Amino acid sequence: MTASAASTPSPSDRGPATRVSRRIGAIAESATLAVDAKAKALKAAGRPVVGFGAGEPDFPTPAYIVEAAVQAAQNPKYHKYTPAGGLPELKEAIAHKTLRDSGVSVSANQVLVTNGGKQAIYNAFAALLNPGDEVIVPAPYWTTYPESIQLAGGVAVDVVTDETTGYLATVEQLEAARTERTKVLLFVSPSNPTGAVYSPEQVEAIGRWALEHGLWVLTDEIYEHLVYGDARFTSILKAVPELAEQTVIVNGVAKTYAMTGWRVGWMIGPADVVKAATNLQSHATSNVSNVAQVAALAAVSGDLEAVAEMKLAFDRRRQTIVRMLNEIPGVLCPEPKGAFYVYPSVKELLGKEIRGQRPGSSAELASLILDEAEVAVVPGEAFGTPGYLRLSYALSDADLVEGVSRLQKLLGEAR
Repeated sequence: MTASAASTPSPSDRGPATRVSRRIGAIAESATLAVDAKAKALKAAGRPVVGFGAGEPDFPTPAYIVEAAVQAAQNPKYHKYTPAGGLPELKEAIAHKTLRDSGVSVSANQVLVTNGGKQAIYNAFAALLNPGDEVIVPAPYWTTYPESIQLAGGVAVDVVTDETTGYLATVEQLEAARTERTKVLLFVSPSNPTGAVYSPEQVEAIGRWALEHGLWVLTDEIYEHLVYGDARFTSILKAVPELAEQTVIVNGVAKTYAMTGWRVGWMIGPADVVKAATNLQSHATSNVSNVAQVAALAAVSGDLEAVAEMKLAFDRRRQTIVRMLNEIPGVLCPEPKGAFYVYPSVKELLGKEIRGQRPGSSAELASLILDEAEVAVVPGEAFGTPGYLRLSYALSDADLVEGVSRLQKLLGEAR
């Protein structure tokens, strides 16, 4: 053995910190999926855990969509590779659906079909960002956004909102966060994790601000059909059509059609950006599963009757969970206007004694809740704003009432 060979450490000697790249090692695990996995593991072990962690409708995928997938699986046409950017007929259908639901006219060559909304978000940021480019991210934010930005080489700049404003960011807050390195505004309405919905006037004001300063807008519209009461979904491109050359829309079938496991999303944007993102996807994953794409085609081409039925159930659960949470001393739960989440403040409970413990953070409180009440919730730390909890009300009415009743009993002991 030569001296140089003897002095070179083997991969096993370098330790775990150097075995994984810094870029990938810096990515945090999805907190929402981690909580959901832990809840399911405890259930499998026989514990009666009620899970409010994952944003996943408890309804089955509508039968007509499943039947379309069955037929596709039996068709040899779909047993082969198809275009990396998506089935042409699905891209056309997504363009038609976008005009129908958002009032935004796009062509099929502006659509990229992706493996769920998460891949669409990463593809978009990867296509837009150079190292060091800043993205303004209103917080609380969905856990995947900052990780995708970082992975694409960008820098997330948080704009923190709270319950006093209904978790809505103002133009003034956004302007205060803008620098010469700002390239993209992330805009989400309805919001995960808060359920906040911007009014048409607020959407237009923010869009005009982005246009004035030459910023790209990445807008996640996956909860577009889940709005309640007098709230209305407004696409930022509908409000400010002049943004068309600097806006990317992200969407998918997961939430609207109870298709989280089918993994079909899409991004819509200027043709050159979509082409670049398609090139990336051609090397990363190639085409989305053809069977899932045919199922998505049936979903977006069909009517919204099944969606309307699910929305009624979500609305009922929304009202129930808000009422029950606000009955707990020290919990303040604004009424969400969209999606299927509540984001109550639990700051008044921190530091108080609960069953011999004094949780000092919402993360510690969430852990206590799981251990003592067998209820799984996601702490605000995961969404960039400690002092809060996120609960999804996309679970059965009976489980919802049981779970919140346990919270009422446990948190009511706080002293």
